[in-house]
Amino acid sequence: MGDKVSDFLLQRLSQWGVKRIFGYPGDGINGILGGLERNLDLFEFVQVRHEEMAAFMACAHTKFTDEVGVCLATSGPGAIHLLNGLYDAKMDHRPVVAIVGQAATTAIGGNYQQEVDLISLFKDVAGEYVYMASSPVQIRQLVDRAMRIATAERTVTCIIIPKDVQEMDAVEQPPHTANTVHTGLGYSTPRGVPTEADLKRAADILNAGKKVAILVGIGAKHAADEVIQVADLLGCGVAKALLGKQVLPDDLPFVTGTIGLLGTKPSYDMMMGCDTLLMIGSTFPYGQFLPKEGQARGVQIDIDGRNLSLRYPMELNLIGDSTETLRALIPYLERKIDRSWREKIEADYHEWWKVIEARSMESADPLNPQRVFWELSQRLHENIILSGDAGTATNWYGNTIKMRRGMMGSLSGSLATMGPAVPYAIAAKFAYPDRIPIALTGDGAMQMNGLAAMLTVKKYWKNWSDPRLIFMVLNNRDLNQVTWEMRIEAGNPKLPATQDLPDFPYANYADSLGLKGIRVDRPEDVGAAWDAALSADRPVLFEAYVSGDITTIPPHISFEEAKNYASALLKGDPNEGGIVKESIKSVFEGIVPHKHG
Repeated sequence: MGDKVSDFLLQRLSQWGVKRIFGYPGDGINGILGGLERNLDLFEFVQVRHEEMAAFMACAHTKFTDEVGVCLATSGPGAIHLLNGLYDAKMDHRPVVAIVGQAATTAIGGNYQQEVDLISLFKDVAGEYVYMASSPVQIRQLVDRAMRIATAERTVTCIIIPKDVQEMDAVEQPPHTANTVHTGLGYSTPRGVPTEADLKRAADILNAGKKVAILVGIGAKHAADEVIQVADLLGCGVAKALLGKQVLPDDLPFVTGTIGLLGTKPSYDMMMGCDTLLMIGSTFPYGQFLPKEGQARGVQIDIDGRNLSLRYPMELNLIGDSTETLRALIPYLERKIDRSWREKIEADYHEWWKVIEARSMESADPLNPQRVFWELSQRLHENIILSGDAGTATNWYGNTIKMRRGMMGSLSGSLATMGPAVPYAIAAKFAYPDRIPIALTGDGAMQMNGLAAMLTVKKYWKNWSDPRLIFMVLNNRDLNQVTWEMRIEAGNPKLPATQDLPDFPYANYADSLGLKGIRVDRPEDVGAAWDAALSADRPVLFEAYVSGDITTIPPHISFEEAKNYASALLKGDPNEGGIVKESIKSVFEGIVPHKHG
């Protein structure tokens, strides 16, 4: 028997270097599942509990490895379930190929069971390339173009294959006739560099600045050495967009940390005081945390021209690869003699970390969540990969965790969806079985999809060379991020009907699955709990039973935000007493000077 379309589909993906597929079975892809059985040597198939998790994992795979992520789902409902994770990839500019089934060609147009107009469904999220196969002759070109376009455009593409086409005889080489397309394998990423004239103009702007600020995003993740050299020459500091937190280690005294609502005061102060802004590989969206228009001259470097002058009106926009562009720019930069701006930034850096430590050590009932992150931060090393969610856990990740050189970290940046931390960590473990991924999430996201994902961990963890994988969940019995947004953005008190979450025994649940559960609710036990988790002989669900009354103080509180906050309390917030007490302590720690050690 010759190969079927499904065999050739998988073999072609393998020729493109794909080694892992995240998915969930269904009868709309039975032909492809049969092909997987016949080609077991080509792929590791990761069976998830829900198709959304397959898309999240494919997105995480490409974020952590720079390879194309691939996910597989059946027709109709399975395909629909992929959408959230695919939008996560699209909005963070990561290459993912989604392969989905469809009703048989003989049934399409007949309102058949599970028949959905998938081309229309995926037209936005996979708008660069989404096509349905109607003939075996198309398969080669569909795979080649989906892979190449996803890589070249850093986006999502989609291949739709009806169930009867999957079972047809494969055509590996289209006939040499009219109306056929003959594609090939391979893509080499270019290293674009701006013209010499533009590099000199950029250098002139940066050399003229007396107070330069650098902002890096994830687009600069391979340019750490070059960014450090540029910052040294310009005598400046470097702030990081949240998605770019891994770009530079936080133990460098000129790295001011993250920027924005989840950022640091040194980053905010640097942006408000600078006279020149150099933005590298970032589309950080919050303009209120950047210099005011007219305050600073600007230079931006981005590989995608659509991102230039998008967040700040730059004087010069450079299209190019971050690493290569900085390397070409460095010879034109002059080392600044006056280091007073850099010295101020470093002094602010040291003072900030004293504030963070003091806030982390403040008592709370039952436990200060910031203490959980502070203790973890002291134990991080280069072999650890962090994943964040959309919630207060990510606030603490942003401003309390110190990244080390060699670490990786990611989350849902532009989409900022709930639910990715757990699947991101699982995907990281599959990609790097000898490293320790740690998911940092809240009880809202854990109840949304994380608990089911623990079954995926149960299914696979004994296959990993190093079984350590940690899922830290903040159990505050509240959709806490939204609760604080209600208070600060809208001036409304917490509404228990929408915000309260049921308590759940997360650690006991892990134990019931044969994993290790750790529960901590006293500050003096947190450090030892992290030591136990990091040395465990199996995956760990680390339950931190914490207070929901601890707010993350933004680096700058506007009058409107302060007014809304007061309004929420005056309207009778059910947690008013605890909130006032903890907020006063946090603000006090940020105001009182700390002795320099």
